[in-house]
This record gives sequence, structure tokens and C-alpha cells, in this order.
Amino acid sequence: MPIDKKISQAKAKLLVDYPYFGTLASKLELVVNDNIEAFKCDGKTLEYNDDYLRALEIGEIEFMLANGAMHKTLSHESRKKKRSGWLWQMATDMAINDMLVENGLELPYGAQYRVRFRGMYAEEIYEELKSDMIRQEDNLEYEADDSEDVQKNTDETQKERPEQTQEELQEAILQEQLWAEEAISLLAGEVKKGEAPKAIERFFTLENFGKIDWREELKVAIDRFHKDDYMLIPPSKKFLYLGIYLPSCVSNRLKLVIAVDSSASVDEQLLNEFLSEINFLMSLVGNYEITLLVCDDKIQTQRTFYSGDTLECPLVGGGATDFRAVFSFIEEELQDTKLLLYFTDLEGKFPLVAPSYHVKWISPKEEAVPFGEVIVLE
Repeated sequence: MPIDKKISQAKAKLLVDYPYFGTLASKLELVVNDNIEAFKCDGKTLEYNDDYLRALEIGEIEFMLANGAMHKTLSHESRKKKRSGWLWQMATDMAINDMLVENGLELPYGAQYRVRFRGMYAEEIYEELKSDMIRQEDNLEYEADDSEDVQKNTDETQKERPEQTQEELQEAILQEQLWAEEAISLLAGEVKKGEAPKAIERFFTLENFGKIDWREELKVAIDRFHKDDYMLIPPSKKFLYLGIYLPSCVSNRLKLVIAVDSSASVDEQLLNEFLSEINFLMSLVGNYEITLLVCDDKIQTQRTFYSGDTLECPLVGGGATDFRAVFSFIEEELQDTKLLLYFTDLEGKFPLVAPSYHVKWISPKEEAVPFGEVIVLE
């Protein structure tokens, strides 16, 4: 069987058997590397030896794809700290493979796996591996990334790779963040359905995944407001075969108003969280027009962003909180508003009359509001 067909079959089967791993693996970049014996993933690409892959069964390729998807999802850099890079990579690989075996995937020959590390976290496996090395080296202490041998290998690897520009580096970091955000969002859905992979809690904190977050609420709003126009030409294809002509639904640009509370009661950390969530929203929606209002007791900044724009907006403020300024502005300048997202700590003056459009208050705490819905940002 051609290698491309084997990979396609394995991806399709993984998507059916293990939807979480399959969805992530479907977006992996696979690269042939005949200088390695089996396969490896550095968090960016999944590299494999062509001859090795030809000898694998479909189920074993499923395992390889799931392994690569987990490495790309976790990236592990934030948990690496000052540990040796290659030893940490080995520890995380063994932790991932143990979890995949526990979920029933078929372990291929050449995969890093030890029964002695069953049920252990990557940090625990790392310490065990390090202890093994210390004993093997006659009790010579093993250093982390600043040791001479590791530094030498790192320098040689860097010489082989072309240097990244600052823009390329920033883009790579952004893509890594977006991938992780998507993986966590996907896992949250699996947790709520009771279909999360076994032992996945070794890599993610699941305690808050059962709660409804603002992103899920926003998806409902997008479905409602993003596709709200109908036309007879072309008609809906759903019942055409019966000779029934119904209007088709047209997907238009999502028009959304977002307000950010920049008053004195909102500290810099919370403001950064607000911006992070807005940035994630902009990455999810393909076609949008977002009007961003920054306000304390009056409108300090007003910017409009379109698809592909970078979120850049000065967060000026520091005064009292008066929500009425935003609602007055919308009433005067943005009469076609259908949905307002207001990021705030909910400490301020509310309008006496509810607006005609939908309002969702995004806040770090639960508070009573005179209208709209509160979504707790945790």
C-alpha cells in the first residue's frame, strides 16, 4: 500500500476511534527524515523514517500520529524550566506513550515506553531517568541545559537550522499558542461529553473544564448572529429534491461590539487577560468587523478591526466606572448592534433601561446585573 494511503487510513481510523487525538493529528505536518530510526516530534513537525513507517500496521501509525499530536499540543516548554532539553523530551515522550497505551492504542516497535514508568507524570519520569544517569556515570552529577555536552549539541543543531527573524519567531509563538488554545477548547468539549481520553489529567488541569466558559457561549452567539440573512436565489438545497424551494441562509461578516473596562478597579493583569481573550476570539472568526470601545466613566478609545487585523489599542483610563457611556455611544453611533461583549469587573453604574440588543458581561466573578448574561472568566 502506498505510504500516503496508509497515513490517510490511519488518520481516518484515529478520528473515529479516538476523536480527540484524531482531530489534533489531522492538522499535523508530517516530514520524511531517513536520518532517524523511527519517528519523533519536536512540537512543530512529526518526522518519520520512510522504511520504518512502511513496516507499521495501520493501528501502529495511529499511535505515532497521536504521539505527535500530543507533543505539538503540549509543547512542554513551559514545564521544562532548567531541565536538560533532550532528557526532558524523552521523559515527556514516555509519559505520552504510557497514556496512549492506557487508552488502548497499539504501541509500535521503536516507541519510547517503560512499564516501570506506568502512571507517572513527565516530571517524575525525568527525575528517575536523571537518577539512572547519575548511577551509570559513577555518581557524577548530571547538569541541565548549561552542561557542556548539551550546549555543544544545541549549538550544532542551531547551525543546521536557518536563523529566524523576529517576525517569524513571533508568528511561530502565536501559532503555538493558538494550537494549544484549540486543543484545550476541544478537550473541554470531550470532558463535558464524558469522552475525554484516559489519564489525560497528567497533562491538563481538568477541574474547571466542566464549567461553561465565555468561548462556548460566544459560539452560540456567533451561530445566531453570523448567519441571520436569507435569500431565495440560490434556494436552500436541503429540500430541493422534493421540489420544495426554501430561502438559503447566507453567512455574512460578523459585526460585534466589544467594550473593555479600563477603570481604576481593573488592574493590569486583568486587562491583559481581557486582551488575550479578545485576541483569541479574533483568531477564531474568519470574517468579522469588531468595534472595540475602551471606557472607564467615558469612552477613552474607539477602534474598528477587520479580518486579519492585529489587536493594537491603547488601554487608557483609570477613572471611575460608568457603563452608561458605552450604551449611549452604541445608541448614537452603532444602531445596528446585535451583540455586545463587555469585559469588566462589574463594579460601576448600569443603565436604567435594558438595550434592544444582546449583552454578555465577561467578568472574573459572578455578580447580579440588571440585564444581560454574566459569563465568568476563570
